[in-house]
Amino acid sequence: MAKRTPNTQLKALIDEKGLPYETVARMVRRVAAESGEDLRTNRSTVEHWLCGAEPAGNTPRYLAEALSRLLGRLVAVDQLGLARASEGDDSIGLSLGPDPIETLTRIGEADVNRRRFLATSAYSVAAAALPLDYVRDIADRASAARSGAIAGDAEVAAVRDMVQVFTAMDELHGGQHGRSALVQYLMTDVATLCRGRFRTEDARRQMLSAAASGVHLAGWKSYDAGEQGLAQRYYLQSYALAAESGVPGHDGFVMRTMSQQGMKIHRAEHCLALAETGLDRVKGHVDPATEALFHITRAHALAKTGQRHQAVRAVEQARARLDAAKGDPTPFWALFWGPIEATVCSRTAKVFDTLGDPRNAAQQYARAAASRPAGTYARIIALDLVAQAELQAGQGAIEQACVTWGRAMDHMDGVASVRTRKAVKNMRRDLSRLRTRGPRCAAELDERGRDFLATHR
Repeated sequence: MAKRTPNTQLKALIDEKGLPYETVARMVRRVAAESGEDLRTNRSTVEHWLCGAEPAGNTPRYLAEALSRLLGRLVAVDQLGLARASEGDDSIGLSLGPDPIETLTRIGEADVNRRRFLATSAYSVAAAALPLDYVRDIADRASAARSGAIAGDAEVAAVRDMVQVFTAMDELHGGQHGRSALVQYLMTDVATLCRGRFRTEDARRQMLSAAASGVHLAGWKSYDAGEQGLAQRYYLQSYALAAESGVPGHDGFVMRTMSQQGMKIHRAEHCLALAETGLDRVKGHVDPATEALFHITRAHALAKTGQRHQAVRAVEQARARLDAAKGDPTPFWALFWGPIEATVCSRTAKVFDTLGDPRNAAQQYARAAASRPAGTYARIIALDLVAQAELQAGQGAIEQACVTWGRAMDHMDGVASVRTRKAVKNMRRDLSRLRTRGPRCAAELDERGRDFLATHR
């Protein structure tokens, strides 16, 4: 057997801050768990790697993210000193480089071709902080001469219309419908337009903003598929395009989304800073209703970080901004999740749930579902109703919960979404605890859930 060559690159990274091997192993296990994989990495495993053993499967990606968190900077797989080349460039999109369109094209090609290294990449805590430090001095490259056709307001309107079509499809049928078509559209038509010449400076800015909305939707579709690392990469490039556009508040909106992603997957390190910076970016630049979206995300981040009183005050600020709205025009990018009233109610419910107030949380989820027009936003309505039902069940209102779960499932037919499947699986898990003492509706609902999972694979 050939003698292994010690991994000096990996040792240098670990020695950079004198990291104990068990600390490295623990962080690798944690990152893997966030990605849905259970590893048994321990001190001895790390020692074997240092002696030249190769981590198997997706472990190199988990190791890179673990070291990124421990060292406080981005570490890519190709910096680990591993002999076997990883499939693809794992660092794609985890930066805010000089050309977001070029980066988008590379991500999109890997996504369309279903390159597994992106789908299984871990969420990067180091990359989540990048928008907070991003230098916005990009006017020179944005105004550089570009080749191609001359674009104006009509082309901007066409991109916005297409993004709206893909968004409507997403909310009615789930994130997996039209996903490849959206990415192809961004890589071809939209990329070409962004690289072209423009009739006016405002047309250029609005085109970049429209492109940012499309890339944001691609991130959302990846999020809906449970691919958090890929979603983060799209969000970072959406942020870069929004910042380059200079459209007031749009970059803050993407920061708000990144804050919400971190909270959802329990990586709250930068969530409050992202939420507060996003709010600062929009103050004085958007209508009161749009500003309410930012206040409520800040409220959720405050609740997640244990700041109860400040969170409640932020909820009140969000409501006050909604009440102050007078029908002013809402930015194109702010309507991603539909009516602002419904979005604020849904996020308010999450704040109350985090604060341990299930009664108020359930009421807010009900208001959110009722605030959306009939026949629209099927997935969001379903998930809000599922969350309401879980809270009702937790308070002992079993029959009421079954009714609400049933209403949620009414909205799920035709929705291809990892999150709706997970919601039904969780519902069946909760119902299994009630089989011996639950009402008949619980058994009927469990059977409906089983049939749903069998037909929505």
